[in-house]
Parts: sequence; C-alpha cells; structure tokens
Amino acid sequence: MRDHDTRLPRLGETGLEGFAPYLMNRIMGRYNAAIRAEMAKHGLTTPKMRALAVLSVVQAPLIRELAVYTVVEQSTLSRALDQLEADGLVRREADDSDSRATRIHITPAGRDLFETMWPTMAEAQEALFRGISDDERRAFIGTLQRILRNIRKHDF
Repeated sequence: MRDHDTRLPRLGETGLEGFAPYLMNRIMGRYNAAIRAEMAKHGLTTPKMRALAVLSVVQAPLIRELAVYTVVEQSTLSRALDQLEADGLVRREADDSDSRATRIHITPAGRDLFETMWPTMAEAQEALFRGISDDERRAFIGTLQRILRNIRKHDF
C-alpha cells in the first residue's frame, strides 16, 4: 500500500498505455471480438459462452457463484441461463441444502457445444501471447492471479 501522503500519478501523467485497467479492457475487447463470429454461428453471446466455459470446469455452482465466475451481472446471467436452458445446454436444480438456491449444471449438449467453441477460444488466447516467451507468460499469469487475490471479494 502507498503512504497516504504520497501523491498518485494522474492519468495524464501515466497515459492510457500506463493504466492497467485500460489495457486489460482493450485486451479483453479484442479477445471477445476474435471469438464473437464463431459464437454467433452457435447462437451464443458473451454471457452464454462465459457460463458454458465456467460450467465446463466448475461443477454445479450456485447462480450467485456463477455470476462471480463469469463476471456477469446476475440479472443478465439469469436471462442467458433461461436461453441456455431453453436450448437444452444447461439445467437448473434446487440446492440440496437450501431449496431457495439454484445450482446450474451443463448438459451433454452444452458440453459438446463448449468443446466445439474451445479451439476458437484457445487460438484467440494464443494470439494474445504471440512473441511472448513461456517464462514471460507464466510470470504474467502469476501476476494476474495475485492481482485477483488482492481485489477479490469471494474465496474463489
């Protein structure tokens, strides 16, 4: 943490290229644009794709947990889940310990669709790291993980 008496630089001093949130937003914008056409072919939006991606590796999260993992507002996620459920890609189930809470499961069709999308997602990620060594990549991922631990509000 910085000493409160230390003046933080202003955006005009660092510029956009020195402002990490700006860079992260630009990078994610390009990544999302790179996979958007393939998602559209399958009737997917970014919130739907994020849900399928998370559900492919996290088993039966609660909707509120899925909202955190997907970085999607719960109301937007609920609409996306309604559509995914109507398409037979996910199913909802009451939580065993709290009947008011709902768990989301990916269906075999949802998993198949995610597996169809994965090569596009993986290629788009590889493009992000073009010309970057494996050591730099590992260091960058490690830094991102530490940043997330610094700011996260959940244990996951």
